[in-house]
Amino acid sequence: MTDLETPDLHQQRLLYVAEQLRATQAREVLDLGCGSGGLLQYLLQVEQFERVVGVELDGELLAQAKFRLADLPRAPQCLELICGSYADDKQPLQHFSAAAMVETIEHVPPAQLSAVEKAVFASFRPSYLVITTPNADYNPLLGLDEGEYRDPDHKFEWSRGRFQQWARGVAKRNGYRVRFTGIGEWHDLLGQPTQLAHFTHKLT
Repeated sequence: MTDLETPDLHQQRLLYVAEQLRATQAREVLDLGCGSGGLLQYLLQVEQFERVVGVELDGELLAQAKFRLADLPRAPQCLELICGSYADDKQPLQHFSAAAMVETIEHVPPAQLSAVEKAVFASFRPSYLVITTPNADYNPLLGLDEGEYRDPDHKFEWSRGRFQQWARGVAKRNGYRVRFTGIGEWHDLLGQPTQLAHFTHKLT
């Protein structure tokens, strides 16, 4: 969650993504860029998930996730935390039915997006993947000037058109279908504060 977002929007996002993952009927689920474990906390409450794996490059955030989730009843038998990058196609993260990247793609330097695509879509190849990211079109409603980002660590923030262009290209190159939704208060011209791409592999 950025400083400009409300707690309600953050929770809406996590609950929405958890429900999308649950609806796939997956038994094993992957959180790429899991941060301090916000989504993992919800996933561990879903009985159908027999294996919940979080991947995070920042060791401090991963330590926070481990502490945050340690007392959850299903964590000892279901949860696995991996310190590493989802841009590394050597990670053993294949064969997951469902995966999520929640508010993380915008932290990736643009020059590394091709490596992310290669790892996530060509190597890991989850059957279903949902990505959430800020909708830059909505930023004026949050008091931001043109070119200003919601978080100082963001490397970019995409308009709806730019995000959809990127997602459709990734889907076409890697054998996926993609559809788009949003989360948060709707504006007739600017859309919603959070935009999502839902990727489904064509062979599933």
